[in-house]
Amino acid sequence: MKTLIECKKGCKAKVLKLNAPKELKQRLISFGVMKEATVEVLEHAPRKSTIEVKVGKMRIALRAEEAELIEVEEI
Repeated sequence: MKTLIECKKGCKAKVLKLNAPKELKQRLISFGVMKEATVEVLEHAPRKSTIEVKVGKMRIALRAEEAELIEVEEI
């Protein structure tokens, strides 16, 4: 499976699964990052330490470790 951190800038993907611990999963869901949601990768920080994504109209930054827990499928 492909994870969100593997997506390149400009990639749009559908979230398939959140493999995060309960607290992180709830935080991601509150931002709109949930199963079937569409996310767009806007930017990777140098050395891919963070990733900026757009979910709906919201822009959020995720740590690389968090983005690795989000399984996606490119669309």
